[in-house]
Amino acid sequence: MELAHSLLLNEEEYNQLGEYQKSEFIFEWLRFLEKLLPVTSRADIRENQKKLVEQLTSLLNNAPGPPTRRLVAKNLAVLYSTGDTFSVYQTIEKCNELIRSKDDSPSYLPTKLAAVVCLGYLYKKLGRILGNSFTDTVGNVLKAMKNAESQGRYEIMLSLQNILKGLGAAAVPCHRDIYKAARSCLTDRSMAVRCAAAKCLLELQNEAVFMWSTDLDSVVTLCFKSFEGSNYDVRLAVSKLLGTILARALTSKQTPASTKHNFRRISLEEVMELLGTGFLRGSSGFLRASGDMLKGTSSVSRDVRVGVTQAYVVFASTLGGQWLERNFSAFLSHILDLVSQSHPKAIQSQMDAIGCRRCVSFILRATVGGLLGEKAQIAAAKEICQAIWKLKKVVDAAMSDSNLETRIMTADVTASQHVLVCALQELGSLIHGLGTTAAPLLQDSSTGVLEAVISVILHPSISVRLTAAWCLRCIAVALPSYASLLLDRCIERLSALKSSPEAVTGYSFAVAALLGAVKHCPLGIPHGKGKVIMTVAEDLLCSASQNSRISVQRTQAGWLLIAALMTLGPAVVQHHLPRMLLLWKCVFPSSPKDLETEKTRGDSFTWQVTLEGRAGALCAIKSFVSHCAGLLTDEVVQRLLPPLPSAVDLLTQLSSICKSYGNSLKTSSTVYRHKLYELLAVLPPKTYEGSFCAVLKESVADLTVPDSQIDASTFLLPPLCHKDDLLLLGPLLQETDHRFIEEQLLLGNSVAGGSLEYDPYSIYEKVAKRDSIPKPLPPVLSVVSAATRLFGVIFSHIGETHRLQVLEQLLNSIKQTKGSRQQIVQLNVVSAFSTSLKHLANCKGSLGPEEVKRSAVTLVMGALESNNPLLRCAAAECWARLAQVVSDSAFTAGLAQVSFDKLKSARDVVSRTGHSLALGCLYRYLGGIGSTQHLNACVGILYTLSQDSTSPDVQAWALHSLSLIVDLAGPLYHVHVEPTLSLILMLLLTVPPTYTEVHQSLGRCLNALITTLGPELQGSSATVSALRTSCLLGCAVMQDNPDCLVQAQAISCLQQLHMFAPRHVNLSNLVSCLCVNLCSSYLLLRRAVVACLRQLVQREAAEVSEYAVALVKESREDFTPDINIREIGLEGALLGLLDKELDQRLCQDIKETLSHMLTSMAVEKLSFWLKLCKDVLAASADFNTVASVDTTQEEETAKVDDASILTSESDERFHPFSNPRWSTRVFAAECVCKIINQCENAGSAHFDITLAQERKQRDSRDDFLVLHLADLIRMAFMAATDHSDQLRLSGLQTLLIVVRKFAAVPEPEFPGHVILEQYQANVGAALRPAFAPETPPDVTAKACQVCSAWIASGVVSDLNDLRRVHQLLVSSLVKVQAGKEAQGQQYNESTSTMEILAVLKAWAEVYIVAVEKQKNQSDAHNHSLKTTKSAEESYRDITSSASGLLDLVQADLGTLSKLWLAALQDFALLILPSEYASQLPAEGGTFYTAETIENARPHYYNSWALILYATALWLTTTGFIVVDPDEGVTNLSRPVTPTTMCQDSSTRPSVKSPEDVNTERFHLILGISVEFLCSPRSDAAMENIIACLRALQALFDVPWPRSKIGGDQELGVELLNVLHRLILTRESPDIQLAALEVVRLILFAAQEHVKEKRRSAEVDDGAAEKETLPEFGEGKDTGGLVPGKSLVFATLEFCVCILVRQLPQLNPKLTCSPAVQSGKHLLLSEDGSRLVSAALVILSDVPAICSPEGSVSVLPTILYLTIGVLKETAVKLQDDQLPLTVAASLQALKGLLSSPMARAEKSRTAWTDLLRSALVTVLDCWDQVDGLLQQHDEVSLLTAITVFILSSSPEVTTIECLQKRCIEKFKITLDSKDPFVQYKCYQLLHSIFQHPNKTVSYPYIHSLAPSIVRKLQETEKAKPENAAELHVIQEGIKVLTALTATAEEEHRAHLVACLLPILISFLLDENALGSATNATKNLHEFALQNLMQIGPQYSSVFKKLMSSSPTMKARLESAVKGNQESIKVKTAKHAKNPGKSSSIQLKTNFL
Repeated sequence: MELAHSLLLNEEEYNQLGEYQKSEFIFEWLRFLEKLLPVTSRADIRENQKKLVEQLTSLLNNAPGPPTRRLVAKNLAVLYSTGDTFSVYQTIEKCNELIRSKDDSPSYLPTKLAAVVCLGYLYKKLGRILGNSFTDTVGNVLKAMKNAESQGRYEIMLSLQNILKGLGAAAVPCHRDIYKAARSCLTDRSMAVRCAAAKCLLELQNEAVFMWSTDLDSVVTLCFKSFEGSNYDVRLAVSKLLGTILARALTSKQTPASTKHNFRRISLEEVMELLGTGFLRGSSGFLRASGDMLKGTSSVSRDVRVGVTQAYVVFASTLGGQWLERNFSAFLSHILDLVSQSHPKAIQSQMDAIGCRRCVSFILRATVGGLLGEKAQIAAAKEICQAIWKLKKVVDAAMSDSNLETRIMTADVTASQHVLVCALQELGSLIHGLGTTAAPLLQDSSTGVLEAVISVILHPSISVRLTAAWCLRCIAVALPSYASLLLDRCIERLSALKSSPEAVTGYSFAVAALLGAVKHCPLGIPHGKGKVIMTVAEDLLCSASQNSRISVQRTQAGWLLIAALMTLGPAVVQHHLPRMLLLWKCVFPSSPKDLETEKTRGDSFTWQVTLEGRAGALCAIKSFVSHCAGLLTDEVVQRLLPPLPSAVDLLTQLSSICKSYGNSLKTSSTVYRHKLYELLAVLPPKTYEGSFCAVLKESVADLTVPDSQIDASTFLLPPLCHKDDLLLLGPLLQETDHRFIEEQLLLGNSVAGGSLEYDPYSIYEKVAKRDSIPKPLPPVLSVVSAATRLFGVIFSHIGETHRLQVLEQLLNSIKQTKGSRQQIVQLNVVSAFSTSLKHLANCKGSLGPEEVKRSAVTLVMGALESNNPLLRCAAAECWARLAQVVSDSAFTAGLAQVSFDKLKSARDVVSRTGHSLALGCLYRYLGGIGSTQHLNACVGILYTLSQDSTSPDVQAWALHSLSLIVDLAGPLYHVHVEPTLSLILMLLLTVPPTYTEVHQSLGRCLNALITTLGPELQGSSATVSALRTSCLLGCAVMQDNPDCLVQAQAISCLQQLHMFAPRHVNLSNLVSCLCVNLCSSYLLLRRAVVACLRQLVQREAAEVSEYAVALVKESREDFTPDINIREIGLEGALLGLLDKELDQRLCQDIKETLSHMLTSMAVEKLSFWLKLCKDVLAASADFNTVASVDTTQEEETAKVDDASILTSESDERFHPFSNPRWSTRVFAAECVCKIINQCENAGSAHFDITLAQERKQRDSRDDFLVLHLADLIRMAFMAATDHSDQLRLSGLQTLLIVVRKFAAVPEPEFPGHVILEQYQANVGAALRPAFAPETPPDVTAKACQVCSAWIASGVVSDLNDLRRVHQLLVSSLVKVQAGKEAQGQQYNESTSTMEILAVLKAWAEVYIVAVEKQKNQSDAHNHSLKTTKSAEESYRDITSSASGLLDLVQADLGTLSKLWLAALQDFALLILPSEYASQLPAEGGTFYTAETIENARPHYYNSWALILYATALWLTTTGFIVVDPDEGVTNLSRPVTPTTMCQDSSTRPSVKSPEDVNTERFHLILGISVEFLCSPRSDAAMENIIACLRALQALFDVPWPRSKIGGDQELGVELLNVLHRLILTRESPDIQLAALEVVRLILFAAQEHVKEKRRSAEVDDGAAEKETLPEFGEGKDTGGLVPGKSLVFATLEFCVCILVRQLPQLNPKLTCSPAVQSGKHLLLSEDGSRLVSAALVILSDVPAICSPEGSVSVLPTILYLTIGVLKETAVKLQDDQLPLTVAASLQALKGLLSSPMARAEKSRTAWTDLLRSALVTVLDCWDQVDGLLQQHDEVSLLTAITVFILSSSPEVTTIECLQKRCIEKFKITLDSKDPFVQYKCYQLLHSIFQHPNKTVSYPYIHSLAPSIVRKLQETEKAKPENAAELHVIQEGIKVLTALTATAEEEHRAHLVACLLPILISFLLDENALGSATNATKNLHEFALQNLMQIGPQYSSVFKKLMSSSPTMKARLESAVKGNQESIKVKTAKHAKNPGKSSSIQLKTNFL
């Protein structure tokens, strides 16, 4: 194929190829040429033009296939437009010749067609350049059309469209001729020709004025004609034509040309009238009323009506949203008039009426819902309301009028019903879509929406009452705050108007609908409503028999209410279950005898009431079983069963009852059957086993002797077909945007689809996914579908012999019927059998013996050869299920053989299609095809069938089947891949484009092949690359196909290819193809586009985005997307699409695509994304009624007046998004949160303004989030103050994130302030509306969270500013104190729990922060005492704010603490396991009611942790000492809050002591914490665990709780074990550190306890001898520790866990393993070091809680770990700092060595031994052989030795061998090359030399002092070169000075005599001083200072020395003189600043 890539066709190669490969080769070359020509230079083209034209025109004679001819034409056109045009006339002439040719043979046809196509493209591209030649061409083409067949007509129409497009106005002379030709084609037999003609006319009307002026009427009539017998594509194309022409006619400006035609402007009324005629009278024209019409028999054919409906929508869309806004009232009144009384024809039968209503609803939904923004929608809703009021008046007048004409009037009333239904339905949908943004509409009393809807609930027509109820349901779902209010109102009216039949049904419908809405309202309704409704229902049922006029209505209403009540779920229903079961029991006769007596009594009316009642009861029970599965215990099931046999008995008697009492019972009995079947289908089959036979018999009768003659296949079968197979049946069964109206065309003429009035019980059910309103079918049909479902269940549970009888009966019933009736029976039977196979497959049952299988095969075979394609599809699926159930390979092979035989012999289309599909499906449920033999046979047969060009149907089915086989065969198919691909390509290149079904099947085949090849497609071998090229070729052919569904297939194939071989898919082409189709009118194509985009952007978001923008900039002429990619990029286009799109799945995909794009690009294109989000959100700002903030931001002032349309038009450019919906705005707000999140991961500059500004200056392209803070705040503010509650929640969430992320960002211009401070007005203003009384609780709860975050963030330090937000929280607290009673009963009680807990949690957060701040500041205060004055002043300011914050909380702390404790108590009760449920208080807790316990739980889980921490802090600040004076009187378990007022004072328990109250509180906090920490759920939030641990820390921070835990060892051990488990499961360092802190406090408590016991024992035993003191502490006198009981053991376990996790080398088991190489040092992270250090601190405290013996048993472990840490982490760091862990281990050593246990008599010797061993271990670190010494930090090890020497008792270190080794180490270190090491060594020796115990210090002095002196003497020769060396010398001198001071008198003189010469040698004379380095100067000064001090101290020695050495004396004097002046200055400095050494000492002073 690569050889095809050249400018000229490679003819040598071409001629060597086979016939079929030639066409592929040519296509590839043409594709390449298409890309190459536009980018080739003009010169090159001219050079090769002649040859190229020859090659291309010669191809025309080669009978090219459709895709090839299109490419030839395109290339020729481009060639001429870029090269020379002189030979173009020859080409045109040649084409005309080919067309004129008389050759009519089929083989010549492609050549003719190619010539036609070629002409079209040449004129399209070259247009007017071709001068006058076009008249001849057009004439020639039109002449050819007269005897062309359909393909010819199709291509000619498309060619003419192209010619018109190219010539524009120049083509006027031919307009009439083309118009005539296109007219005839518009009503052509072939649908493809009709589509092409519509496109041609659409192009024509651009210039042909007459079409929308003088000939308008005939064009319109023509379009109506064209709709007759049309398919979906035709309706789409023609409605587009019709809508566009009418819109054009309406808006056209009068042109001079048209004045000649005395053309007058046409008015909107006339245009509407034209369309209305088509809708009402169809295509029979205006003038000629045909005979049928006069007789009044003909009704408009449905396809015309549906087509006109689509034209209405196109008309309105073309004119646009603003036009619709202005003309809405006229538009609405016309549309509603279509179903009004003025056109009785349209609504003469119920079926017609339902069809028309659907159309009207569709028009309104598509225009009002699709074109108008929210503001305009509210205006539209008001208009619709007016319409409802008008009709209401008519009805009222009719009802009140009692004179003679009443009868006539009632007809009028019933006639207005359809208009009302449509208006109510649209009003409901509108409000449902607007959500809470509709609030102002409902509050507007002048419109009176609720009044209007409620007033028509009393309408005489049942469908109006139902729709009004549905409309109320929509209102309740949209505005949950109205749900409870509307319920009350309807219940109240229902009770008041119990005697009016309309009121009883109307209001019961309304209540049922509202109850159905509750599950869509997260906030629910008050629990008590259930009780009220149950009472009303019982009352209705009991009073039904009192008044026969309304007994039917009351019965129905009663059961309807009960059934609807069940949807509220188990929590509500369980309280009413006994009453319901009682009613259920009473409604059926208790024995068969009673039923017999019933039959003999009564008349048809009583039977009607009875049947209604029983059907209602069945419905209620079904509703109960479906919605309250949790309550179906065995006991309840037992109580449900008794009435069932009686219900089944009645079922069997129904036919005889109907016979006795006439046909009036027909409907009620059908409804009864339907409801009984439905109930039985959901009950477990075991429960009605006894009735199987009776029920089966009845259901079989319903299937085989159906009441209706309706072909219901389109309802019954699609669910039984496989969704892949349904694709075969064309677009009607696929999802389209017009599904809602197209559905009625599926159903044949006898049924128009479902409607609410067919089954009122569906009003409370959940709506099916695509529907906006339930559409139950007529009872006759729904009975059949219920019977098929039930048959499926029962058949799979009956015995095998019985099965055989049933199947034979079914087969007979099919045989005995004839004609259309036979089809219906066959259809029902196959549906039922298919369902039963599905059940059998699910329960792994078997079908039965051979006879049963045989009957089954016969049954399905019959259907496989049925004329109904849908039934064939279902039968093929049934075939596959049959193979699955029998699951026997021989049987399956037999089935396959049947199909093979049939396909070999049969010639008719029906059996060929059916059996080929059966072959494809056969192995569908058997896990794929396993036999190559079967595979080869299938492939052979299907290849043949797919090339049968006589029947496109056979081709399509065979190819579809082949695609299934490719999928099922998997890897086995590889051998067939190449031939199959060749076949597919051949067909793609030859099958005419009009056979779209074949092309779609080819697409599916290609897709399956690509999936089979999978990742192999990446390979580079020749075969693979050939396969890949073929796949890409196939995709290219399909992309060029005119059919949208084929293009969708192409896109999904390319998507697959991109997944497997991304490098080989041309991304820019693919993206351009996607952008072009983004707004296609085909839903499936849009879905394919977005699904593909979603995949592409996961890998290459940036590229996709760039390609899209680049494509628009090139802006090819055939690409005019409806979306503005140029301005707002692909992202903006997708956002715009998201706003317009109604399909849920598509919206979900768009959101995911945008999320992926945002994740990968938001940081790079930050401004772009933020602007997008801002544009979307800003659109809501002009819709707001919330007062704008009084801030300094300029945008606020520039508000425009929305009323004037002019400004909004001019504003269009700036507002790429006009009025986005609230859901889009919510998505934009979520995007803002995601962007912040992305920036957080991207780097700190996004949150640091100074850094961001610096980097922005360096590179202006950089962009940082912090620079957009004003925008972020503004967006959050706009969202938070919107009308839509969801948007308010998103806005508050955004605000919360912004506050949390930016709280700490400082403001560089005002030091000491933060950047957020300037926005406090905005934040306050955004929060205030959320605390208004009418705000829903979830918004208030969110706002509380933001308030607390804002206060806690510390952004605002001025208390007066803080008070604004604080005040909001105070107001909420007041509301909480008012208690549950004061809560308005709008929502479920659990919502008040949510709000209260949110308020308490917010206060808890504020209090915690206040306390923490105060604590930090008191620390800072202690710290600042050491610093200077200015710090104190600044400190005072800070403290004021912290203590101020605390003061703010303090005022309410009394109340808060009680409420917090109450909430914690509730929580403690709620987390009890279910077995303790009986112990819960019956009336609920403080903040929850017993009934809503389940709903309340999550809210407690959400907020308990912070409340717990706050409570613990409060208790510790009061130190557990204060108990409120009134607290003593109360019972702690129910604190005094307003809600316990119900408890009488007499029932209060006796007074508790403060100690008891405290103990209870202590255990409450401890209990909750331990319960939570024991097993925190895996999703438990980090902050909860931390808060819980902090609460424990706070608790043990004060003495009283410590005494409790110290005294209760079991409790301590339990806590430690829980914490141990926590750190094993949670890696987070924060959690581990917090846990360590708690452990430390527990240990501290135990130490206190032990000390206390020891102290009291000493006091008691004062006189006794010390020896007899009992042992306190663990380990008693044996030293044994019991795991599980021992606190010490638990602590060690905990610490070891932490240490080994951080330093695995410490684990002796691991050290041997190769994984841990000893001696390799790991550098710990900062967190790791902190953890290790904290653990060591705890370890060193352990001995203190042991007895002496106990301490001996733990000491080895502790020493091992401490020294282990020292060994592992003593590594030199860069800056000579000591590692944190080393510091901690030295500190721990020091603690251990100085422990009292080391000196206690009982443990002394053991300790001494162990400590010596420890010292040896430390010394051994040095002597590691493998040369790893340099890694250890000598300083750390030396320090450790020093700690041993100084802190332990002398007997440990003074043994000679140890002492020698220690001295050795010091000697080595003194000679170190590293000055820092020397310096440290001197420091350590300094401290050893000063040890008070001489036995310790003397040996060191003797061994080491001489070498120090020697080293210092050497300095004279080698002067220090830098500061480090200087420090060493200074430190050495200090050591000698100190030695001198501590030496005994007689040796002192020697030492001074050594010291002085050294010091003097450091002095410089005046000359040297000038040129000396800094270091030597400093040394000189230092020496002088020391001399000045030492001289006077030891004057005698000094004088002696001076006199003996004159050189020294001279040196000293000169130095003193030279330095006299400077010394004064410098000594002063030195005193202030004694160098670094002291600060280092501070840090590492362990000694």
